[in-house]
Amino acid sequence: MASSLVELLDPDAVQTTKTDADLIAKISAMTPEAALEAQIARYRRMTGEERLAVGLRLHELACEVAREGIRSQFPDLSEEAVDQKLRERIALTYSA
Repeated sequence: MASSLVELLDPDAVQTTKTDADLIAKISAMTPEAALEAQIARYRRMTGEERLAVGLRLHELACEVAREGIRSQFPDLSEEAVDQKLRERIALTYSA
């Protein structure tokens, strides 16, 4: 499974990229279209298990972003209350 952004974009780049500066330059030079094409190509090379793992990580990231938003809106809530608000927000997506 990919362990870095560079591996997600181009697994072969890991062997040729020597420094962080090279990596930053390569990623910075990509257009959004090229990045999307590279991402899709990487997904196509993944196994079903790897794609599922990416999806689960993205879900957890989205939940954490939502939790941070809830904490920002309601700074005095306990973690349990934040999780309850998150569940309520998720439930709203199913009733719409």
